Amino acid sequence: MKTPIFWGLLLLVAAVACDDVNESTEAEKCVPERCRLPDCRCSGTDIPGGIRPRSVPQFVTLTFDDAVTPLNMVTYRRLLYNRRNSNNCPIGTTFYMSHEYTDYQSINELYNRGFEIALHSITHKHDQDYWRNADYETLVKEFVDQRTQVAHFANIPSNAVKGVRMPFLQMAGDAQFIMMANHSLLYDASMATINLINPGLWPYTLHYRSTQECNVPPCPTSSIHGPWVLPILAWRDLEDFPCPFVDACSRGPNLQDEEGWYNFFLKNFENHYLGNRAPFGFYVHEAFIRTHPAVERALARFLNLLNSLNDVFMVNSEEVIEWVRNPIPLTEYRQQRCRTVQPTTCRFSNPCRIRSDHNGNTYYMPVCTACPRRYPWIGNPLGTW
Repeated sequence: MKTPIFWGLLLLVAAVACDDVNESTEAEKCVPERCRLPDCRCSGTDIPGGIRPRSVPQFVTLTFDDAVTPLNMVTYRRLLYNRRNSNNCPIGTTFYMSHEYTDYQSINELYNRGFEIALHSITHKHDQDYWRNADYETLVKEFVDQRTQVAHFANIPSNAVKGVRMPFLQMAGDAQFIMMANHSLLYDASMATINLINPGLWPYTLHYRSTQECNVPPCPTSSIHGPWVLPILAWRDLEDFPCPFVDACSRGPNLQDEEGWYNFFLKNFENHYLGNRAPFGFYVHEAFIRTHPAVERALARFLNLLNSLNDVFMVNSEEVIEWVRNPIPLTEYRQQRCRTVQPTTCRFSNPCRIRSDHNGNTYYMPVCTACPRRYPWIGNPLGTW
């Protein structure tokens, strides 16, 4: 888990100029008349479709990063399973999963429950320069190949995996979004903003120049059609310090103070709910919840509250993009059918015991398929050779 100090410093990094992949395609200032939904949207705090704030569904995106393991599945089952929004539809949650140590049988279980599986890289290397300087080919191997990997080992549809979150929220400039555009990845959920949180920044495309500040450069500067930016709107801790992840709020309540954490969650939520209703992101790592029981109790209470409100909906991140592309008012949204998932099978067996070529370690890897010959890794995502 990343430390609060790391995240705090990350958001305060000064923006620097970044090289364009193609100078001739540098994005121009957005002209709303030339950028229209469903496929183009200027960056901004205006509500899609011009809907009045009180008539906008307040979306909540709860997300968890990193490996999905038997240990954190205990938390997910206890905290998330069998919850429903006030329209009686199951809640959504997005899991930005990295490959190492992941239990692919659990990925299959989460997918069949209707939760969203998204990409967080194969290697999750702890070298921030690696991600900052990643070229197009490296990004294809880390993310496009990961989509192939998770679809294979968890036996879920490849086209159901649409989102990307960069490790450490470290952007890779134009190359990242060109990779996404060329391989039909729908959205990125890595770009944090501390300036556009109240009123909040809504998702947007990169046809035209973004007005979002670049806190962790290099950010995209070219005109790139296709991918959406689902911005991370930073929270404010008890001393008004910005934090992109809940567990990065270094000046948060005492870790044993359930009531303090509940009120902390509520205050940050109300900045959205009582404002322009930009999607409210609750971004966290499971270990923080599991190791602090008072925080988990506060979160359960907070989710109970959200699920009781008739204008608040916990959804998968992809569903936010779908609504922004085709915005409808609250009354119409509540009447929509619940999303459904065609269940996929998983051949449960003992975990594969595989030695890795990249570090010599032995991994126990639960999969829904036959065991691979080698431990899958970058350049060999299916472990076939």
